[in-house]
Amino acid sequence: FFCSLTNATSLVVLFIQNNNFGGTLPECIGNFSNTLLALWLGGNLLFGTIPKTVGNLINLQRLVLDRNRFSGTLPSVLGNLSNLVEMKLSYNKFFRAIPSSLGNLVRLARLYLDHNNFHGYIPSRLSDNNLNGTIPPEFIGLSSLSILLNLSRNHLTGVLPEEVGKLNLLARLDVSRNMLDGDILASLGNCVGLEVLKMQENSFRGAIPSSMSMLRNLNEIDLSHNNLSGRIPEFFEAFHFLENLNLSYNNFEGTLPTKGIFNNVSATFVIGNDKLCARLPEFRLSKCNSRNSGRKLLLKWKLTILIFFVILGIALVLALMYFGWLKKKKRTEPASNSKDDSSLSLSYRTLIKATDRFSSSNLIGVGGFGSVYKGVLDENGIIIAVKVLNLMLHGAAKGFITECEALRNIRHRNLLKVLTVCSGTDNSGNEFKALVYEFMVNGSLKDWLHPSPSPANVDGNVQKLSLIKRINISIDVASALDYLHNNLQSPVIHCDLKPSNILLDAEMVGHVGDFGLAKIMIESPNDTKASMSSAGVRGTIGYAAPEYGMESMASREGDVYSYGILLLEMFTGVSPTNEMFRENFNLHKFVKEALPEQLLEITDPLLLQEMESHKGIGRGDAARDCLEMVYRIGVACSVLARRERMKITKVEAQLRFIRDKLHAAGFQG
Repeated sequence: FFCSLTNATSLVVLFIQNNNFGGTLPECIGNFSNTLLALWLGGNLLFGTIPKTVGNLINLQRLVLDRNRFSGTLPSVLGNLSNLVEMKLSYNKFFRAIPSSLGNLVRLARLYLDHNNFHGYIPSRLSDNNLNGTIPPEFIGLSSLSILLNLSRNHLTGVLPEEVGKLNLLARLDVSRNMLDGDILASLGNCVGLEVLKMQENSFRGAIPSSMSMLRNLNEIDLSHNNLSGRIPEFFEAFHFLENLNLSYNNFEGTLPTKGIFNNVSATFVIGNDKLCARLPEFRLSKCNSRNSGRKLLLKWKLTILIFFVILGIALVLALMYFGWLKKKKRTEPASNSKDDSSLSLSYRTLIKATDRFSSSNLIGVGGFGSVYKGVLDENGIIIAVKVLNLMLHGAAKGFITECEALRNIRHRNLLKVLTVCSGTDNSGNEFKALVYEFMVNGSLKDWLHPSPSPANVDGNVQKLSLIKRINISIDVASALDYLHNNLQSPVIHCDLKPSNILLDAEMVGHVGDFGLAKIMIESPNDTKASMSSAGVRGTIGYAAPEYGMESMASREGDVYSYGILLLEMFTGVSPTNEMFRENFNLHKFVKEALPEQLLEITDPLLLQEMESHKGIGRGDAARDCLEMVYRIGVACSVLARRERMKITKVEAQLRFIRDKLHAAGFQG
């Protein structure tokens, strides 16, 4: 059929859309007359690859092949069609990278590639693909693509390129549902032709730039589900064409403006901003103070300041009295066992009694530097975990000191709490050192991922880690790492993150423990590099960052690598030390190569059972989407190049977003 049309020397438009034509596209399509300007074959049953001879149609302005069954890679000869204004290839099965030759299409105004399986970086209309990485500025610079730029529903990271501001005729910008961060570009104010701006469900932060006041043609703005802060600018009141404004679930504060779009409650969405107040109750925000409350507010401030100084004076007096008492107490009391700031002090004799002489029946684990026993204190019935150091092992004493140093000044709900330290001699006069922790009733994460035997409830039924519980535990660990890396004066690097070092309490909250290999970073603003409290990095095979094998210094990125492997193990149920991983094949590659088509094949069967039970009520797709996002986070954390690994703060934010999405779909813990 197609080949017979090559004799039509005056053919200008071939329009056979929305039929049931099947088969492959023949090579003879390249023999069509050079007068052909438009080829419309969308909505049929065509399959196979696009023949390279299509590059002969040099005068073609519109190529529409969407809604078929084409597959394979796009031929680079598409870049020869220099007169193309529109190319529509969406809803097919194309895969791999999109050829860079598309950058030659300087007249291209509309490019539709959504709903395929592309990987890599490309310019426009890319929703529902599998793109990851940062957005390349060279493609954004194609001024002919200024009508539409849609990069939504991918896995793009990093910041928006400044080149976006050069698209001053851009009518629609959609980068929603990615993993982008950074501030909203000030140069965005140059896009004065913008009518639709969609940036929701990312991690953009900071204030809305004042340059956006130039975008008076906007009729839709969606900045919801980000980390934006500051006040909502009043210039939105003057946007007369604005019909929909969504600023929900950010960190905005102050008073909501009252004019323009803000008069329309059904068109303005601002819920989920806890520090924001509004004068209209329909916005479901806290009520703002009235104009006449200025004097009352001033009086309130004066009273608050007065009370503050009174309390401060009393506190100073009490502090002086306390330190005087403490000084006197130190003169009269003998020294006791080394301990932290807890009131609990335990002797070797007490620990012997609590653990039934360190009976094997109370042994709950063996670590790198010693054994852990369960114990019960007679005085108050408190259940404890006692980590007894094997001082005959090389590095055990150093590990004890390291762990004490690391845990001395850190407090976080997701770090294993040390109750006290015991350092002295045993009954034979040998040196004895032990750390006493709060007991974690649900054991370690390893016990749940690779049970032997399986954790069981009182009825003997096997307990399972649900999808939500795994997400919660992964958030707990990320939160602990964020605290260790970014919220201490001297950051702590754990260096040995793995399932056996994640302990679970009665509520299945994750606690990071075992700091025997931890390193304390000593950072100086004048240093180009951070130094470590001790040299030499070790870890556990399969979890340790690859650069540690080359005697590299411990780093935050090393912990992030271990976290990425841990995350992949939590959802695949496959250990990184599984015998299937040999030479250059590891858990990272196992997951990366399976995405997205074989996602379910690599997922823990226990999770698949849970997803199957939700299929009938419309939650299965949400679970699959969230699983893919989790896997991509794990892959991004465990890349070989340490500088390209995902920041742990971003990881935690993305996992919280995934959890919210699962909750919205009806998944419970």
